[in-house]
Parts: sequence; C-alpha cells; structure tokens
Amino acid sequence: MTKGTHLIISTATELLRINIRHLLYIQADGNYSILCQVGGENRTVTMQLGQIEKLLEQQIDNSADTFVRIGRGLIVNTAFIYSINLPKQQLILSDSHQGRYTLSASRQSLTELKQYIEQNL
Repeated sequence: MTKGTHLIISTATELLRINIRHLLYIQADGNYSILCQVGGENRTVTMQLGQIEKLLEQQIDNSADTFVRIGRGLIVNTAFIYSINLPKQQLILSDSHQGRYTLSASRQSLTELKQYIEQNL
C-alpha cells in the first residue's frame, strides 16, 4: 500500500478520510479518540490512541517526523506546535487561521518533546 497524505479510519458504520495537513492533534478519551482539526472541527472515533498511532505509521509518509506521541493521551502534529511552556505544563498549537489550542501535558512529556524538536526539527 502506498503511503499518502490522508489518514483513513474505517469502522463498521463509517469511513473517515482526513488530510493530515488539517489534523492538529489526537486526544485519548478512554476507548475513544478525538481527532481535532484546523477550524475547530472535532471527530470522535471508536479507536484507542495506540490504534490510531499504528494507522498513522502505516498510512502516512514520514509519520514519525510529523506526529509525536506525548504521554499516554496525545498525538500532536509537530507542524502546528507554537509554544511549549514547561512551568505551566502547557503545549500551545496554532493553526494560523482560527487561533490557538492549549493542551495540558506532564512536565516530563513536554521536556522530551522540547528536546526532540530542538534536535530533529
């Protein structure tokens, strides 16, 4: 299968096709995952975050550079990272159109993300 630019999630009742350039982050919610997109649109799917992470690896070119897992509850598109604030334990994403999205994460996870960005991006 050729890797592409869209994440395709297929369930028994629905097919979801999302351009990764519009995917800001994915947040865990128990056995569900919330896909947050540019413009504020959110979609909830009945897949755990680990399953979505595997789909990204299978379907998307350079997914390891584009999407980074932060702790147990988040996968973030690195293209939208605007600010990492360690003391406040906040990650701010900006989509350049609709505004900013503030996410909470552990200090350790944010420190690792900061180091990753400094070394790789």
